Amino acid sequence: MHSQPADSVFIRACRRQAVPYTPVWYMRQAGRSLPEYRKVREGVPMLTACATPELVVEITMQPVRRYGVDAAIFFSDIVVPLKAIGVDLDIRPGVGPVVEAPIRDREGLAALRPLEPDDVPYVTESVRALVGELGGTPLIGFAGAPFTLASYLIEGGPSKNHDNTKAMMYGEPELWHALMERLSEITLAFLRLQVAAGASAVQLFDSWVGAVAPEDYREFVLPHTSRIFAGLADLGVPRIHFGVGTGELLGLLGEAGADVVGVDWRVPLDEAALRVGAGKALQGNLDPAVLLAPWEVVERRARDVLTRGRVAEGHVFNLGHGVLPATDPDQLARLTDLVHEASAR
Repeated sequence: MHSQPADSVFIRACRRQAVPYTPVWYMRQAGRSLPEYRKVREGVPMLTACATPELVVEITMQPVRRYGVDAAIFFSDIVVPLKAIGVDLDIRPGVGPVVEAPIRDREGLAALRPLEPDDVPYVTESVRALVGELGGTPLIGFAGAPFTLASYLIEGGPSKNHDNTKAMMYGEPELWHALMERLSEITLAFLRLQVAAGASAVQLFDSWVGAVAPEDYREFVLPHTSRIFAGLADLGVPRIHFGVGTGELLGLLGEAGADVVGVDWRVPLDEAALRVGAGKALQGNLDPAVLLAPWEVVERRARDVLTRGRVAEGHVFNLGHGVLPATDPDQLARLTDLVHEASAR
Protein backbone atom coordinates (compact mmCIF):
# COMPACT_ATOMS: atom_id res chain seq x y z
CA MET A 1 0.00 0.00 0.00
CA HIS A 2 1.57 3.31 -1.12
CA SER A 3 1.30 6.27 1.19
CA GLN A 4 0.76 9.66 -0.39
CA PRO A 5 4.07 11.40 -1.17
CA ALA A 6 3.02 14.17 1.26
CA ASP A 7 3.46 11.71 4.11
CA SER A 8 6.54 9.96 2.75
CA VAL A 9 9.61 9.56 4.95
CA PHE A 10 11.53 11.97 2.71
CA ILE A 11 8.90 14.73 2.95
CA ARG A 12 8.56 14.19 6.71
CA ALA A 13 12.33 14.56 7.19
CA CYS A 14 12.32 17.76 5.08
CA ARG A 15 9.61 19.10 7.38
CA ARG A 16 11.59 18.09 10.49
CA GLN A 17 8.91 15.61 11.56
CA ALA A 18 9.51 12.23 13.20
CA VAL A 19 10.64 9.50 10.78
CA PRO A 20 11.01 5.71 11.17
CA TYR A 21 14.45 5.87 9.47
CA THR A 22 16.63 8.43 7.68
CA PRO A 23 15.51 8.84 4.06
CA VAL A 24 18.10 8.77 1.30
CA TRP A 25 18.45 9.85 -2.32
CA TYR A 26 21.52 10.79 -4.34
CA MET A 27 22.30 13.82 -6.45
CA ARG A 28 22.88 12.63 -10.02
CA GLN A 29 21.45 9.23 -9.06
CA ALA A 30 19.77 9.22 -12.47
CA GLY A 31 22.65 8.94 -14.81
CA ARG A 32 26.21 8.41 -15.59
CA SER A 33 27.09 5.51 -13.29
CA LEU A 34 24.20 3.28 -14.45
CA PRO A 35 24.73 0.96 -17.44
CA GLU A 36 20.99 1.13 -18.21
CA TYR A 37 21.29 4.93 -18.38
CA ARG A 38 24.23 4.80 -20.77
CA LYS A 39 22.22 2.41 -22.94
CA VAL A 40 19.15 4.66 -23.32
CA ARG A 41 21.32 7.78 -23.77
CA GLU A 42 23.47 6.25 -26.51
CA GLY A 43 23.63 8.70 -29.42
CA VAL A 44 21.09 11.04 -27.78
CA PRO A 45 22.39 14.55 -26.96
CA MET A 46 21.72 15.70 -23.38
CA LEU A 47 19.28 18.49 -24.27
CA THR A 48 17.35 16.17 -26.60
CA ALA A 49 17.05 13.62 -23.77
CA CYS A 50 15.78 16.35 -21.40
CA ALA A 51 13.06 17.27 -23.93
CA THR A 52 11.87 13.69 -24.58
CA PRO A 53 9.28 12.68 -21.95
CA GLU A 54 9.65 8.91 -22.34
CA LEU A 55 13.42 9.22 -21.82
CA VAL A 56 13.00 11.60 -18.87
CA VAL A 57 10.58 9.16 -17.23
CA GLU A 58 12.77 6.11 -17.85
CA ILE A 59 15.98 7.81 -16.65
CA THR A 60 14.31 9.28 -13.54
CA MET A 61 12.85 5.86 -12.67
CA GLN A 62 16.06 3.82 -13.14
CA PRO A 63 17.66 4.57 -9.73
CA VAL A 64 14.32 4.27 -7.94
CA ARG A 65 13.91 0.75 -9.32
CA ARG A 66 17.52 -0.22 -8.73
CA TYR A 67 18.24 1.31 -5.32
CA GLY A 68 14.87 1.79 -3.63
CA VAL A 69 15.76 5.41 -2.78
CA ASP A 70 13.19 7.50 -0.91
CA ALA A 71 12.83 10.18 -3.60
CA ALA A 72 13.25 10.56 -7.34
CA ILE A 73 14.99 13.63 -8.78
CA PHE A 74 13.59 14.97 -12.04
CA PHE A 75 16.05 14.25 -14.87
CA SER A 76 16.85 17.61 -16.44
CA ASP A 77 19.68 20.09 -16.74
CA ILE A 78 20.06 23.56 -15.27
CA VAL A 79 20.22 25.14 -18.76
CA VAL A 80 16.94 23.59 -20.00
CA PRO A 81 14.83 26.73 -19.28
CA LEU A 82 17.44 28.96 -20.95
CA LYS A 83 17.43 26.80 -24.07
CA ALA A 84 13.62 26.83 -24.00
CA ILE A 85 13.42 30.64 -24.19
CA GLY A 86 15.79 30.71 -27.15
CA VAL A 87 19.29 31.17 -25.69
CA ASP A 88 21.72 29.69 -28.23
CA LEU A 89 23.52 27.09 -26.13
CA ASP A 90 24.49 23.46 -26.20
CA ILE A 91 25.86 20.91 -23.75
CA ARG A 92 29.16 19.65 -25.13
CA PRO A 93 30.23 16.21 -23.90
CA GLY A 94 33.21 16.51 -21.58
CA VAL A 95 32.87 20.31 -21.44
CA GLY A 96 29.39 21.27 -20.22
CA PRO A 97 27.05 24.07 -21.28
CA VAL A 98 28.51 26.36 -23.95
CA VAL A 99 26.72 29.65 -24.77
CA GLU A 100 27.22 31.01 -28.30
CA ALA A 101 26.76 34.69 -27.48
CA PRO A 102 27.74 35.41 -23.86
CA ILE A 103 25.70 38.11 -22.10
CA ARG A 104 27.95 41.00 -21.09
CA ASP A 105 25.78 44.10 -21.65
CA ARG A 106 22.23 45.49 -21.63
CA GLU A 107 21.62 44.30 -25.20
CA GLY A 108 22.41 40.76 -24.17
CA LEU A 109 19.79 40.95 -21.43
CA ALA A 110 17.07 41.38 -24.06
CA ALA A 111 17.58 37.72 -25.05
CA LEU A 112 16.18 36.61 -21.68
CA ARG A 113 12.41 36.71 -22.01
CA PRO A 114 10.11 35.21 -19.36
CA LEU A 115 9.56 31.45 -19.39
CA GLU A 116 6.00 30.36 -20.25
CA PRO A 117 4.61 26.85 -19.60
CA ASP A 118 4.20 26.47 -23.39
CA ASP A 119 8.00 26.75 -23.77
CA VAL A 120 8.51 23.45 -21.93
CA PRO A 121 5.47 21.22 -22.56
CA TYR A 122 7.76 18.18 -22.26
CA VAL A 123 8.52 19.10 -18.62
CA THR A 124 4.85 19.14 -17.63
CA GLU A 125 4.24 15.92 -19.56
CA SER A 126 7.27 14.18 -17.99
CA VAL A 127 6.41 15.22 -14.42
CA ARG A 128 2.78 14.09 -14.78
CA ALA A 129 3.83 10.72 -16.19
CA LEU A 130 6.42 10.28 -13.43
CA VAL A 131 3.99 11.05 -10.63
CA GLY A 132 1.71 8.34 -12.03
CA GLU A 133 4.55 5.84 -12.19
CA LEU A 134 6.19 6.69 -8.86
CA GLY A 135 3.13 5.98 -6.71
CA GLY A 136 4.09 6.90 -3.15
CA THR A 137 7.69 7.92 -3.94
CA PRO A 138 8.02 11.72 -4.07
CA LEU A 139 9.46 13.48 -7.10
CA ILE A 140 11.88 16.36 -6.51
CA GLY A 141 11.65 19.17 -9.04
CA PHE A 142 14.92 20.75 -10.06
CA ALA A 143 16.39 24.03 -11.29
CA GLY A 144 19.68 25.87 -11.44
CA ALA A 145 20.07 28.94 -9.25
CA PRO A 146 20.57 32.42 -10.76
CA PHE A 147 24.25 32.83 -9.82
CA THR A 148 25.27 29.61 -11.54
CA LEU A 149 23.11 30.33 -14.61
CA ALA A 150 24.53 33.87 -14.74
CA SER A 151 28.07 32.50 -14.65
CA TYR A 152 27.42 30.22 -17.65
CA LEU A 153 25.74 33.04 -19.57
CA ILE A 154 28.46 35.60 -18.85
CA GLU A 155 31.49 33.32 -19.23
CA GLY A 156 30.06 31.47 -22.22
CA GLY A 157 30.74 28.12 -20.55
CA PRO A 158 32.23 26.52 -17.43
CA SER A 159 34.82 28.73 -15.74
CA LYS A 160 37.48 28.19 -13.11
CA ASN A 161 37.68 31.69 -11.65
CA HIS A 162 34.43 33.30 -12.88
CA ASP A 163 36.45 36.38 -13.91
CA ASN A 164 33.86 37.93 -16.23
CA THR A 165 31.04 37.07 -13.83
CA LYS A 166 32.72 38.81 -10.92
CA ALA A 167 33.82 41.72 -13.14
CA MET A 168 30.14 42.40 -13.88
CA MET A 169 29.09 41.80 -10.27
CA TYR A 170 31.65 44.23 -8.85
CA GLY A 171 31.95 46.66 -11.77
CA GLU A 172 28.39 46.89 -13.08
CA PRO A 173 26.13 46.07 -10.14
CA GLU A 174 22.99 47.48 -11.79
CA LEU A 175 23.44 45.27 -14.85
CA TRP A 176 24.25 42.33 -12.55
CA HIS A 177 21.06 42.73 -10.51
CA ALA A 178 18.98 43.16 -13.68
CA LEU A 179 20.40 39.90 -15.03
CA MET A 180 19.85 38.09 -11.71
CA GLU A 181 16.24 39.36 -11.56
CA ARG A 182 15.49 37.94 -15.00
CA LEU A 183 17.10 34.62 -14.14
CA SER A 184 15.18 34.47 -10.85
CA GLU A 185 11.89 34.93 -12.72
CA ILE A 186 12.78 32.16 -15.18
CA THR A 187 13.90 29.80 -12.40
CA LEU A 188 10.81 30.46 -10.31
CA ALA A 189 8.52 29.83 -13.29
CA PHE A 190 10.41 26.60 -14.10
CA LEU A 191 10.06 25.29 -10.53
CA ARG A 192 6.41 26.35 -10.18
CA LEU A 193 5.38 24.50 -13.31
CA GLN A 194 7.08 21.32 -12.05
CA VAL A 195 5.12 21.56 -8.79
CA ALA A 196 1.92 22.34 -10.69
CA ALA A 197 2.47 19.12 -12.66
CA GLY A 198 2.90 17.12 -9.44
CA ALA A 199 6.45 17.44 -8.03
CA SER A 200 6.38 16.98 -4.21
CA ALA A 201 9.52 19.03 -3.40
CA VAL A 202 12.04 21.22 -5.24
CA GLN A 203 15.81 21.61 -5.19
CA LEU A 204 17.59 24.78 -6.23
CA PHE A 205 21.09 23.84 -7.32
CA ASP A 206 23.79 26.53 -7.12
CA SER A 207 26.88 24.69 -8.34
CA TRP A 208 29.24 27.66 -8.56
CA VAL A 209 28.12 29.97 -5.74
CA GLY A 210 30.97 28.76 -3.50
CA ALA A 211 33.12 31.15 -5.57
CA VAL A 212 31.54 34.10 -3.74
CA ALA A 213 32.57 35.52 -0.33
CA PRO A 214 29.82 35.78 2.32
CA GLU A 215 29.45 39.60 2.18
CA ASP A 216 29.21 39.45 -1.63
CA TYR A 217 26.68 36.63 -1.41
CA ARG A 218 24.58 38.79 0.90
CA GLU A 219 24.65 41.75 -1.49
CA PHE A 220 24.65 40.17 -4.94
CA VAL A 221 23.02 36.74 -4.59
CA LEU A 222 20.85 36.45 -1.48
CA PRO A 223 18.07 38.89 -2.56
CA HIS A 224 17.50 36.85 -5.72
CA THR A 225 17.60 33.40 -4.13
CA SER A 226 15.26 34.68 -1.40
CA ARG A 227 12.80 35.86 -4.04
CA ILE A 228 12.69 32.37 -5.56
CA PHE A 229 12.06 30.64 -2.23
CA ALA A 230 9.47 33.26 -1.23
CA GLY A 231 7.81 32.77 -4.63
CA LEU A 232 7.41 29.05 -3.90
CA ALA A 233 6.09 29.44 -0.35
CA ASP A 234 2.39 29.31 -1.30
CA LEU A 235 2.85 25.87 -2.91
CA GLY A 236 3.53 24.20 0.43
CA VAL A 237 6.26 21.86 -0.85
CA PRO A 238 9.68 21.46 0.83
CA ARG A 239 12.35 23.66 -0.73
CA ILE A 240 15.96 22.41 -0.76
CA HIS A 241 18.93 24.70 -1.39
CA PHE A 242 22.28 23.18 -2.36
CA GLY A 243 25.58 24.66 -3.45
CA VAL A 244 29.12 23.34 -3.79
CA GLY A 245 31.99 24.76 -1.71
CA THR A 246 29.48 26.66 0.41
CA GLY A 247 30.89 25.94 3.88
CA GLU A 248 31.38 29.67 4.54
CA LEU A 249 27.88 30.44 3.21
CA LEU A 250 25.79 27.88 5.10
CA GLY A 251 24.19 30.44 7.41
CA LEU A 252 23.25 32.59 4.41
CA LEU A 253 21.88 29.60 2.49
CA GLY A 254 19.62 28.99 5.47
CA GLU A 255 18.62 32.66 5.52
CA ALA A 256 17.60 32.52 1.86
CA GLY A 257 14.37 30.76 2.84
CA ALA A 258 14.80 27.08 2.03
CA ASP A 259 13.37 24.40 4.34
CA VAL A 260 16.35 22.10 3.79
CA VAL A 261 19.97 23.17 3.38
CA GLY A 262 22.16 20.79 1.38
CA VAL A 263 25.70 20.46 2.71
CA ASP A 264 28.65 19.41 0.58
CA TRP A 265 31.27 16.99 1.96
CA ARG A 266 33.66 19.69 3.21
CA VAL A 267 31.80 20.48 6.45
CA PRO A 268 30.72 17.75 8.91
CA LEU A 269 26.94 17.75 9.44
CA ASP A 270 27.09 18.48 13.17
CA GLU A 271 29.18 21.57 12.42
CA ALA A 272 26.86 22.46 9.51
CA ALA A 273 23.85 22.33 11.86
CA LEU A 274 25.50 25.04 14.01
CA ARG A 275 26.29 27.20 10.97
CA VAL A 276 22.84 26.89 9.41
CA GLY A 277 21.00 27.55 12.67
CA ALA A 278 17.63 26.45 13.99
CA GLY A 279 14.51 25.71 11.98
CA LYS A 280 16.07 23.90 9.00
CA ALA A 281 16.58 20.28 8.00
CA LEU A 282 19.95 19.28 6.51
CA GLN A 283 20.71 17.15 3.46
CA GLY A 284 24.01 15.38 2.88
CA ASN A 285 26.85 14.73 2.91
CA LEU A 286 29.03 11.67 2.18
CA ASP A 287 31.93 12.53 -0.14
CA PRO A 288 30.95 10.89 -3.48
CA ALA A 289 34.58 9.74 -3.90
CA VAL A 290 34.22 7.52 -0.79
CA LEU A 291 32.07 5.22 -2.95
CA LEU A 292 35.18 4.42 -4.99
CA ALA A 293 36.80 2.90 -1.87
CA PRO A 294 36.19 -0.61 -0.43
CA TRP A 295 32.82 -1.24 1.22
CA GLU A 296 34.24 -1.20 4.79
CA VAL A 297 35.31 2.40 4.24
CA VAL A 298 31.93 3.37 2.75
CA GLU A 299 30.12 1.82 5.71
CA ARG A 300 32.27 3.52 8.34
CA ARG A 301 31.97 6.91 6.66
CA ALA A 302 28.21 6.55 6.11
CA ARG A 303 27.61 5.66 9.76
CA ASP A 304 29.60 8.73 10.76
CA VAL A 305 27.40 10.94 8.54
CA LEU A 306 24.27 9.41 10.12
CA THR A 307 25.61 9.97 13.65
CA ARG A 308 26.48 13.61 12.97
CA GLY A 309 23.17 14.08 11.15
CA ARG A 310 21.28 13.30 14.37
CA VAL A 311 22.25 16.75 15.60
CA ALA A 312 20.09 18.29 12.84
CA GLU A 313 16.34 18.86 13.31
CA GLY A 314 15.73 16.77 10.20
CA HIS A 315 18.20 14.80 8.05
CA VAL A 316 17.99 13.55 4.48
CA PHE A 317 21.01 11.37 3.70
CA ASN A 318 22.71 12.26 0.43
CA LEU A 319 26.16 12.67 -1.06
CA GLY A 320 28.10 15.91 -0.75
CA HIS A 321 27.76 16.36 -4.53
CA GLY A 322 26.67 14.20 -7.48
CA VAL A 323 27.37 10.50 -8.01
CA LEU A 324 30.68 10.12 -9.86
CA PRO A 325 30.55 8.32 -13.25
CA ALA A 326 32.99 5.59 -12.10
CA THR A 327 30.80 4.60 -9.12
CA ASP A 328 29.79 0.94 -8.91
CA PRO A 329 25.95 0.88 -8.76
CA ASP A 330 26.14 -2.00 -6.25
CA GLN A 331 27.89 0.32 -3.77
CA LEU A 332 24.91 2.71 -3.96
CA ALA A 333 22.44 -0.15 -3.55
CA ARG A 334 24.28 -1.36 -0.43
CA LEU A 335 24.58 2.19 0.89
CA THR A 336 20.82 2.74 0.54
CA ASP A 337 20.12 -0.43 2.53
CA LEU A 338 22.72 0.49 5.14
CA VAL A 339 21.26 3.97 5.69
CA HIS A 340 17.77 2.52 6.12
CA GLU A 341 18.90 -0.23 8.50
CA ALA A 342 21.44 1.74 10.54
CA SER A 343 19.05 4.63 11.12
CA ALA A 344 15.88 2.63 11.92
CA ARG A 345 14.37 4.06 15.08
